[in-house]
Amino acid sequence: MKRLIPAIILALSAAVAGCSEQPAAELPALDANRSETSVSGISSGAYMAGQFQMAHAKDVVGAAIIAGGPYGCSESLYADVIPGPGTVLLNLTKAINGCMQDALQAFGVPNPALLAQRASRLAEHDRIDPIADVLTDRVYIFSGKNDTTVVPAIVEAARNFYVDVGVPDANILFVSDVPAGHAFVTDDRGPACDYTGKPYIVDCDYDQAGALLEQIYGQLKAPAERAAGRLMAFDQSVFTKGLSNHGLSDLGLVYVPQGCEADAGCRVHIAFHGCGQNRTFVGDAFARDSGFARWADANNIVVLFPQTAATPVNPQGCWDWWGYTGADYLTRKAPQITAVYRMLERLSAPRTSS
Repeated sequence: MKRLIPAIILALSAAVAGCSEQPAAELPALDANRSETSVSGISSGAYMAGQFQMAHAKDVVGAAIIAGGPYGCSESLYADVIPGPGTVLLNLTKAINGCMQDALQAFGVPNPALLAQRASRLAEHDRIDPIADVLTDRVYIFSGKNDTTVVPAIVEAARNFYVDVGVPDANILFVSDVPAGHAFVTDDRGPACDYTGKPYIVDCDYDQAGALLEQIYGQLKAPAERAAGRLMAFDQSVFTKGLSNHGLSDLGLVYVPQGCEADAGCRVHIAFHGCGQNRTFVGDAFARDSGFARWADANNIVVLFPQTAATPVNPQGCWDWWGYTGADYLTRKAPQITAVYRMLERLSAPRTSS
């Protein structure tokens, strides 16, 4: 871990080539039920899941935060006063030391109650959806016992944020007794449970995809024996038009169960990958091995896997939770949130006749 922090900072100036694939098919219009959308994410994806949930709380019914901290954790106190590159660097320093490692506790970082107040102010100014729309959400929060990348105290702060916002305790499931490393957990895929490394999927004899989906949606049908739907790459570039510095790849992934190919009303789950876990680094491993597909097949849930790009300022392809895409990164105007919401709009659009 001592090598990780300086490596992340030095990586800001490193150039990493992105994925060179050409855009594939169009994301299909499936007449999905947008008002029953849920989100999940691991690491930077966990932060993005929380940000998307708060920005579009009217459509999101639940969120799963895996190895991530509270909404707005990395934002500098000076963000609204002196926005710009200097603030981004301050945010990054805070993100690493105070929102991954618990090294700023003496300075009150993270402070869930203060972050809840910040969210309320953003809602009052209509930069995110009303806080009232979050209060009925179902929330799943997970911290691996052997995670030294985002330590358990930071993940617990995410739980406390939701409590301070006003989400009832009964709506929150906090899992912290699985001996996992920094990874998405499965019941039968990946290396040993305590491993931390690509593709950040580990075998802990625990079905995390099912656990989080049932926490959000309630009891579901048992997962299918095997995934029989369609995992397809689609052109993300159509959803980033007019957005500068968005940091997204040209290609995304979506899993469409057979039952959603023709029938309207399927729910949508958006799964945000972590740093070093996009298609540039691990191919389709996250979409293929996380376990979402079998649950999706049995319960008519479309699973969207949006993808970041690896760039010189973001060489590990992290989602923006410290402001590298701009000062609005926590709000509905954030380039990444805007693009992913456009994808959700496409999935929920009526089918066009052939």
